[in-house]
Amino acid sequence: MGSKERFHWQSHNVKQSGVDDMVLLSKISEEAIVENLKKRFMDDFIFTYIGPVLISVNPFKQMPYFTEREIELYQGAAQYENPPHIYALTDNMYRNMLIDGENQCVIISGESGAGKTVAAKYIMGYISKVSGGGEKVQHVKDIILQSNPLLEAFGNAKTVRNNNSSRFGKYFEIQFSRGGEPDGGKISNFLLEKSRVVSQNECERNFHIYYQLIQGASQEQRQNLGIMSPDYYFYLNQTDTYQVEGTDDRSDFLETMNAMQVIGICGEDQQLVLQIVAGILHLGNISFREQGNYAQVENTDSLAFPAYLLGVDQERLKEKVTSRKMDSKWGGRSESITVTLNVEQAAYTRDALAKGLYARVFDFLVESINRAMQKPYEEYSVGVLDIYGFEIFQKNGFEQFCINFVNEKLQQIFIELTLKAEQEEYVQEGIKWTQIQYFNNKVVCDLIENKLNPPGIMSVLDDVCATMHATGEGADQTLLQKLQAAVGTHEHFNSWSSGFVIHHYAGKVSYDVNGFCERNRDVLFTDLIELMQSSEYGFIRMLFPEKLDSDKKGRPTTAGSKIKKQANDLVNTLMKCTPHYIRCIKPNETKKPRDWEESRVKHQVEYLGLKENIRVRRAGFAYRRLFHKFLQRYAILTPETWPSWRGDERQGVQHLLRSVNMDPEQYQMGRSKVFVKNPESLFLLEEMRERKFDSFARVIQKAWRRHVAIRKYEQMREEAASILYNFKERRRNSINRNFVGDYLGMEERPELRQFLAKRERVDFADSITKYDRRFKPIKRDFILTPKYFYLIGREKVKKGPEKGQIKEVLKKKVELQAVSGVSLSTRQDDFFILHENDADNFLESIFKTELISLLCKRFEELTRSKLPLSFKDTLQFRVKKEGWGGGGTRSVTFIRGQGDVAALKAGGKTLTSPQGRGQRRAEVVAGIRHLPEVPHRHPEEPAGTGGPRCPAAMPGPRETPTRCPRSRHGAPRPRLFPPAPPATSPRHGPHLSTTWISSTCLTRGWPGCSAGAA
Repeated sequence: MGSKERFHWQSHNVKQSGVDDMVLLSKISEEAIVENLKKRFMDDFIFTYIGPVLISVNPFKQMPYFTEREIELYQGAAQYENPPHIYALTDNMYRNMLIDGENQCVIISGESGAGKTVAAKYIMGYISKVSGGGEKVQHVKDIILQSNPLLEAFGNAKTVRNNNSSRFGKYFEIQFSRGGEPDGGKISNFLLEKSRVVSQNECERNFHIYYQLIQGASQEQRQNLGIMSPDYYFYLNQTDTYQVEGTDDRSDFLETMNAMQVIGICGEDQQLVLQIVAGILHLGNISFREQGNYAQVENTDSLAFPAYLLGVDQERLKEKVTSRKMDSKWGGRSESITVTLNVEQAAYTRDALAKGLYARVFDFLVESINRAMQKPYEEYSVGVLDIYGFEIFQKNGFEQFCINFVNEKLQQIFIELTLKAEQEEYVQEGIKWTQIQYFNNKVVCDLIENKLNPPGIMSVLDDVCATMHATGEGADQTLLQKLQAAVGTHEHFNSWSSGFVIHHYAGKVSYDVNGFCERNRDVLFTDLIELMQSSEYGFIRMLFPEKLDSDKKGRPTTAGSKIKKQANDLVNTLMKCTPHYIRCIKPNETKKPRDWEESRVKHQVEYLGLKENIRVRRAGFAYRRLFHKFLQRYAILTPETWPSWRGDERQGVQHLLRSVNMDPEQYQMGRSKVFVKNPESLFLLEEMRERKFDSFARVIQKAWRRHVAIRKYEQMREEAASILYNFKERRRNSINRNFVGDYLGMEERPELRQFLAKRERVDFADSITKYDRRFKPIKRDFILTPKYFYLIGREKVKKGPEKGQIKEVLKKKVELQAVSGVSLSTRQDDFFILHENDADNFLESIFKTELISLLCKRFEELTRSKLPLSFKDTLQFRVKKEGWGGGGTRSVTFIRGQGDVAALKAGGKTLTSPQGRGQRRAEVVAGIRHLPEVPHRHPEEPAGTGGPRCPAAMPGPRETPTRCPRSRHGAPRPRLFPPAPPATSPRHGPHLSTTWISSTCLTRGWPGCSAGAA
């Protein structure tokens, strides 16, 4: 007897480590939170919940639970069913989008190196796997996935704290159809760290693409682009860091080029992108010397290669990097003056060109991705925010200032929506609530971005930049003085000799003002734009579309004002979506697995506000919905609310909750919303709703399947009849029945399903007889799926806690392509041989016609060729070699005998089977027309009724009586049918008569009828 045990990955050998959801911690303190995270981290559980918020600790190694198995496990599962995982949050977000018809977003926050980029990749990968779609949808999925390696190559770099640090911000919007298929997308990018192109901090690298190009370029590319070793280039050799542990720049280069191809960038444009990247490297090798207070190019040969790669004149390039054209206005007249630059100014101009070129190439790549995913209209969307983490270095400049400002804005969203807004909502709705205190970082955001009263740091910076002259000499000190005057008394601001300190939510950060004004101005001089517009390459000219002739009015846009606008636009976009949060934590600075720095983690737990988050979550409500939306979703649960509640909405919600027996302590009624305390209560409602829909769906499916079954089984019988026609004698009624397929009830047999893949379809399943080398019969369960057939036996467990129990054992799993043929006799027996490469299977099945017809069909689908069938009265099959015993062959001979039941006589290596004469096709049909009356009645007929039994339930010559395969009992199930049309009718030939009988059984509600062997 088979085991009925259900198999679940959590039910065996899963170590419990800490608590999955920190709302359940017995003590709420930073120390308890850190201890729980540490315990889970050391046991390789990197994910933990605080209610719906996911905490992710960077393991600095590849974890084993991101496979197809986990994708299947989390798809459609409730959050509490499985351990915390990023797939659970993603699935919840995806399903909420479809259920509520609302846009979703996930905000991934944490400091640099905490694992934000990897988290974003897993989210996009999961959505790509679980969402359906055709060819166009698959193309969009490919672009979504391939955009990662491309943007990482051009936008990520090794920093002191992270080997793959995002040096730009990215908000990836995946757009969906109403059916949940990704059919479009859009990327918004924020403030690329252009300064990295020309200089890096100690032990850091430039953007990955430079090292990928040097390592991965072909010999031809190396010659054409002048590729040398990385220490040859000034833009790469300043830090003497060229390799990154665990990174293969050569293979990454191939992946980057493949990504460009998938996204649809043509080969010519790909070559020009690489040409510009190489041109920037050669541009950096132009050096200057001072001659009479003016800059001269030190080696004119260094101009040749960058000029060639950028398609500009060499002399013109020399002129533009050593001089600048300036416009002078006097008395209503304007004239242009050419000013010669000094060495410092010339180096600045060269670097400005390199940064401008790189930034425009990056924007081109983002636009190319957006163009490839463009959708004419928006339906639903899921946004993934992957933005640079909070940064505190030894020396922090303008870039760190902008990065940390954006992180302050994201922290503000988290506070607004999870701490502030939630508590305010309880007060507005009249819910009993005790206020929980927390730090609101809006005061820090105002310090940075305020326009007036007092002006913020960015406003003061823009004012200083507006009054700057050609260079920033002295401007940075002016900035420091003005900041002291404007915000010097602010509680979150301090100044020091070379800069200022801001008390961010993540801690105090000292900023060095040196270079602040230059980098904020972010001006690309018109001389350089003109130079690029003179390039012989249309692609490069396209990157510089400015119209220089038009009059300029107003202040030029600064980098600070640009990032401030982008940050506020981003906040507005996120506030329109239903947000989800992933809080990433970096456990150490060594970037090594299983290394835990207690003080570092505690600091992150403090500034991320996890303690306050837990307290609000414990005291608050997991779910809230407007009355009408709640009724709309759960109306199906009671007859009074379905299809719509007539009356006061509040009373309708209360009636519904009372009807499902929800504990009154688990919910509160607000003024316009219902609040449910625990997620489990909500899951209960969802489960009941699913059951209701399921029961209604079953009624519809039952009617439809009955309709489809009539057509399907008629076709299957025809196919089965044609396979054996004129080759093999038949038993009476061998095809005059319904082909059921699953005679084992696989849906209710988990002990058999365990050997199949999770969603593997079963075409045929039945208990058959297998004969071994000595012709000994053994019972086996035979299961046929679209790609495999399985033979499953049973064995007694010899040791362990289950000793003595009978367990199912997989005896054989064979790919259908490996079946080389099928052999049958010409008699009316039920034997057949499945031929394989190694050994053959001598089998007996009463449903052989159905089995072989399905096997032939699946074999043809897989191989595009017919399965060879052999009909002989002497069959041979090979047996597998076992130990010292030889393999060899065995023979089965079929001879004419008496009776319909096969008699088996074994002698040595030969089996003889005498068999009576069977029926040909015409005889089978004739037998249907002359059926004897029987005294039995169908169980569904009222007592006292008589009539002929269903011909498909008539006992054939080989068995008395026939058991209906869908019946769970061995008792005969006789069936009644109306009189057949006259056999002489011109409209009903013998073949149609067979069809009519089957159709009658189905329409009379006897779909399981299946007498006769197959």
